[in-house]
Amino acid sequence: MLNWLKVFSGVIDRFNEAVGRMVSWVSLLLVLVVFVDVVMRYLFKTSFVFTQELEWHLFAFIFLIGAGYTLLHDGHVRVDIIYQRLGVKGRAWINFLGVIFFLIPGCYLVISTSWHFVSNSFSMLEGSPDPGGIPFRFIVKGTMTVGYVLLLLQGLSMGVHALLQILGAETVEEEKA
Repeated sequence: MLNWLKVFSGVIDRFNEAVGRMVSWVSLLLVLVVFVDVVMRYLFKTSFVFTQELEWHLFAFIFLIGAGYTLLHDGHVRVDIIYQRLGVKGRAWINFLGVIFFLIPGCYLVISTSWHFVSNSFSMLEGSPDPGGIPFRFIVKGTMTVGYVLLLLQGLSMGVHALLQILGAETVEEEKA
């Protein structure tokens, strides 16, 4: 059973690692789009709705789809004076309980409530209401549900790693490997 849990969490970790690497390229694209927008505005005194919408579409994609990757690498903001002072098992207990009582219910809430919102957007192939805007708004809305599914999966993996650490079946070094 413990080996199956290790395999399960390893698959999720590798998948979110690959997703994170893909998202990093989208970050480069966002930098280029912002650069073009700034040059167009300040040198040529013009701007396009499409470019401005593309900026926030790319940002939303990076933020939502990259959330699981960020959790994998413990990059989320953690303001906890107690957590820093605990040992490995104490941190594992906080992570395990946090996943069960906060991350899973939070992700479930967003996934279940966004599902209808996103499916309606896809069914009508929703686009920008602005002239010259992006005609594919439904795609960026879809990243909401997908991003939270990836975050939920990574949270499950985090919970498994914490449980294995509590049981003494995994060390922090093994988790990072």
